[in-house]
Amino acid sequence: MLLLRALIPFLGIASAVASDADIFRAKVAPALEAKCVACHRPDNLKGGFDLTTREALLTGGDDGGDLAPGKPEASAILTRAISHDGKKPEMPKKGEPLSPEEVEALRSWIAAGAVWPEKLVLKEKAKADKTFWSFQPLSHDEPPVVNGAPAAWQANPVDRFIFAKLAEKNLQPNSPAEPRAFIRRATFDLTGLPPTPEEVEEFEREMAKAAGQDKESGRGREREKDAAISHSPTLPLSPSSSATDGVIEKLITRLLASPHYGEHWGRHWLDVVRFGESRGFERNQIIENLWPFRDYVIRSFNDDKPFDQFIREHLAGDVIGKNQPDVEIGSAFLVAGPYDDVGNQDPVAAAQIRADQMDEMIRTTSEAFLGVTLGCARCHDHKFDPLATKDYYAMYATFAGTVHGERGVGTAEQVQAHAAALHPLEAAKKKLTKERAEVEKRIAALAKAGEAEAEKSWPRPRASRYGTEEKFAPVEAMYVQFIGEGVDIVSAKRSNFRLDEFEVWTDDAAPKNVALAANGARAEGSAKEAKELAGAYGAMLTIDGKFGERWQATGNRLTVFLAKPERISRIFFSSDRLHELPEDHFLTMFPGEYRIEVSLDGKAWREVASSRDRQPISAARRQARLLALVPDEEKKRLAEIDAELARVDAAIAKVPPLPTWWVGTHREAPGPFHVFVGGSPQRTADAVVPASLSVFDGAKFSYRLDDAAPEGERRVALAKWITSPENPLPPRVLANRVWHYHFGSGIVDTPSDFGYMGSRPTHPELLDWLARQLVTNGWKLKPLHRLIMTSQAYRQSAEWNESAAHADSDSRLLWRFPPRRLSAEEVRDTVLSVAGKLNLAMGGPGFRLYEYQQDNVATYVPLNVHGPETYRRAVYHHNARAARVDMMTDFDCPDPSFSEPKRASTTTPLQALTMMNHSFALDMAAALAERLTHEAADTPARVRRAFALCYAREASADEIASSVKLIEGFGLRAFCRAMLNTNELINVN
Repeated sequence: MLLLRALIPFLGIASAVASDADIFRAKVAPALEAKCVACHRPDNLKGGFDLTTREALLTGGDDGGDLAPGKPEASAILTRAISHDGKKPEMPKKGEPLSPEEVEALRSWIAAGAVWPEKLVLKEKAKADKTFWSFQPLSHDEPPVVNGAPAAWQANPVDRFIFAKLAEKNLQPNSPAEPRAFIRRATFDLTGLPPTPEEVEEFEREMAKAAGQDKESGRGREREKDAAISHSPTLPLSPSSSATDGVIEKLITRLLASPHYGEHWGRHWLDVVRFGESRGFERNQIIENLWPFRDYVIRSFNDDKPFDQFIREHLAGDVIGKNQPDVEIGSAFLVAGPYDDVGNQDPVAAAQIRADQMDEMIRTTSEAFLGVTLGCARCHDHKFDPLATKDYYAMYATFAGTVHGERGVGTAEQVQAHAAALHPLEAAKKKLTKERAEVEKRIAALAKAGEAEAEKSWPRPRASRYGTEEKFAPVEAMYVQFIGEGVDIVSAKRSNFRLDEFEVWTDDAAPKNVALAANGARAEGSAKEAKELAGAYGAMLTIDGKFGERWQATGNRLTVFLAKPERISRIFFSSDRLHELPEDHFLTMFPGEYRIEVSLDGKAWREVASSRDRQPISAARRQARLLALVPDEEKKRLAEIDAELARVDAAIAKVPPLPTWWVGTHREAPGPFHVFVGGSPQRTADAVVPASLSVFDGAKFSYRLDDAAPEGERRVALAKWITSPENPLPPRVLANRVWHYHFGSGIVDTPSDFGYMGSRPTHPELLDWLARQLVTNGWKLKPLHRLIMTSQAYRQSAEWNESAAHADSDSRLLWRFPPRRLSAEEVRDTVLSVAGKLNLAMGGPGFRLYEYQQDNVATYVPLNVHGPETYRRAVYHHNARAARVDMMTDFDCPDPSFSEPKRASTTTPLQALTMMNHSFALDMAAALAERLTHEAADTPARVRRAFALCYAREASADEIASSVKLIEGFGLRAFCRAMLNTNELINVN
């Protein structure tokens, strides 16, 4: 009892401390996080002041101490946050000041000693938390029953959601679109191609026939529908009972079965996953072997592969589909983005480049599948969404073993057969390589023994890149030839040397450089120089009389043609005459081992100088000269081994390789992993492990792995978490993407951002209902397409209604079908299709609408003429990053350096100029004219056929008359050119 009484005072102190800490948590911390931390945190130190921890507060900012425990009036954190003489407080500079209650809580806390809970770090509070709409489980709201809605708008559950929202705004939907407009809309929507005139006519006939049937039995059917609706608030997805609905169902089924469906909808997905076939950044080298991923995407859409499986293959196809190329290729998603391959040797820069590569994967993954901008949490907790920096680096840990690049991909049988063929050859090569090393060791010892004697034969100094002179007895010459035999950079080939100037001097009292271009000379390299190099790095640079710009040899020979025969006795050459670079700098690559020959006729050559009596240009060249002193039997054995190695290497080269695809490689990347403060790999903080987003912590489907978990296991865990039926984000995002591409705008108008800064859903209940339908149907897209496209909302006309537009100008509520312009690929494909030139071959390497040129960096020069080899669907174009392509770029085809979940649709003068004047447009106008000539007998018939091909409708009498007049005055090609330049051709209503 005495002991308890003695402890009571101390227990009281502990209780007081706990109480003050609780007050801080409840009142002070929330105020500081909401109004102060944004400007005073480690990655945003305004005034050098950090108030996220007690230690930082005590340290103070640029103006000194900011917290004096027990002394409120001496604490700048308080004095700057209160009003003086009725003026606005000094802090915060932006936003609402602390309220009187918050000021008083801060004052009391400081006066009580500024007790700070242990290990507590203040963080800027996000605008949204885990209660935000997109993080909630999918709702189970059923389609509403709207009293007074037309029966046609009650059969499809989608329409009941849409009509209910229209009713709220007192809006009425449009009547159904005409059959010709509908088939054109649906065909473009699902295949990206126009319907043929024959398909249009057949559909129109079937609809007219069905309409007659509906007219006869419509009353009974309407009663049946009304009775079904009154007894069941949720209708199953069953075929419509009306004849016209049946015709539309038949059309949608046919289009979904078309192989062109996968080409068109695969193109949508390639936009989302930033698929591009060059590396990007300053080198931007082309990628020749990523096209199998494009074909895999198209094939997956055509097969209606369950999208959850599709996602798992994207993230871990190499793990779950090992030795199954058709599955393994899916993981190319991770490395299909831009890749900085410059290879910076500075460790700090290299670490930052690697972090940027990880960031690109993290952003694309989180936005494509989850609709969250996790990339914004790279440097700090997300300012708007409940995403922590630890979430970002948990995904960083997941992808840490993924490396850009190519590797062989094959079936188990292919891999086994390939290994069996290589094994004996590689064993033989290993044995020969070992023997070669032993022979080289003996040769090196013999060469060393003769080194002193060899030195005597090299009396002259080594050649210098800053200027090397050769003098010789006067000789008559019309041609002078320089042959490089070795360079001063060990890793360089002798054919890769560089020269900035080459001079040939006459043997006169007043010598003249007769090799100057100004004196009539010209220079050529030994190999045909690539045309992209000829101007910038060509051989003529060696005789232009200027220094600094260097010829980059593509062979080992430079030939100078003099204007006339000359008596010469001296030659001077260099690769860095101005001493711009230090000795042995790799950019000069000086050919210090050489010989020089002259000729009068260009056939018989005479050597006048060489480097054989000079000191060797490098240690490697020195060793090569010493080898000449070695006994012949040793050199002979070395040559025999080399020959045998060459035969083995040739045999290895003949072994059919596994298909090599740009799918990336995956290496183990054991932890620990850490948060990078401010996104810098040089500033690490808290440890992280691979885990799901913390906003879902506590949910049954969340996960957390040890940082020693195998690399592949981490990606599989992420893929399973993303595709869990309980994860509400992916089905919402996917259902919204499908809706977006059907109506031009998603229910959420920011398809890859379902966060606070994204749009709010116009029809949240419908979005969740569609997401549940998607999961219920096994994540298959085709049932969702069918459900949407058979709805009255989709089938209605695009007619403009002035009064409805006042309430909903963009038709987000769908009182009409929103018209749209065709995408860039659709424009090109349509022009080719109506001209009768579209090559529908599927798959394989793509075609190019540019000429690819590469030196150290890549250049993509647009082609002025598009030949027949380019007349394939545009999805098969080899899209390179930062490469302009006429027509497609003009019509907003995005640069694949970034994900493009929602394409722009601009109107620019270049579009009109390209469609009117580009050689492609002119060629297609000629092709269309030729087609019309073959398919129609006279001018009026050709006009009618052109309207059917281009617009899927009949031409009016006035249109026929004016078109005939145009053709009679300017010819059929001019008429076709006009048809290809109309808005009606490239717009869908």
